[in-house]
Amino acid sequence: MVLGNLRLPVTLLFAGSAASGAGTNIAVSAVAATTASVGHARAGRVDWHVAAWMVPPSVVAAFIGGFLAGQVSERLLLSAIAVVLLYSSIEVLRPPKAGPPGERRVGTATRALGVGAAIGLLGGIVGLILGALRLPALIRIIGQRPERAVGTNQVVGASLGFAGLAGHLVGSGVDPALVVAGAMGAAPGGLAGARLTGLLSEEWLRRGIALVLVLSGLAIVVRVIVA
Repeated sequence: MVLGNLRLPVTLLFAGSAASGAGTNIAVSAVAATTASVGHARAGRVDWHVAAWMVPPSVVAAFIGGFLAGQVSERLLLSAIAVVLLYSSIEVLRPPKAGPPGERRVGTATRALGVGAAIGLLGGIVGLILGALRLPALIRIIGQRPERAVGTNQVVGASLGFAGLAGHLVGSGVDPALVVAGAMGAAPGGLAGARLTGLLSEEWLRRGIALVLVLSGLAIVVRVIVA
């Protein structure tokens, strides 16, 4: 995860407006996710079948969400996301149950389409690629192993981020200086993080994901309170 939800409160402090800050944040997240995707792809931790089903609905929904940013209650959306993140921190610790072999491919495609569209729309609106929501969904709903889910999550997140950015450019715009500054740190950080993923066992990876989900959820709770 590129943790744009932790970056968002800081970005909003320096951006000219909430909508511009959201667009700036999702741009930086897209850059970080892209560099991380390269590392995961090289290590074979991307499920391209799942990504192929998730990217199109994520891109379309994120563009719409980015264009509509500022038209809905940011506090309400962030509150809902915080609840889902905290709940997901518990769910991600439970090993996923494998479905019937004969139904898995069709079921995976359907679930990937639904998850991609729903998270894409939310992410475009609030300026986040929402990897913290997509990652537990990949593990619990779609049934991927954590290490594969991490790589797939970054590929889909990068696509969502650039689509959301396009929507914001058409609508509220971004802060170019903040995008450049954020990308300069996010790009090498994402690549370095991808290299570290393969060093963790599945058990510790699940624990790490759960911890990050809790921190992300609490960060959004703080953002809602101070908004």
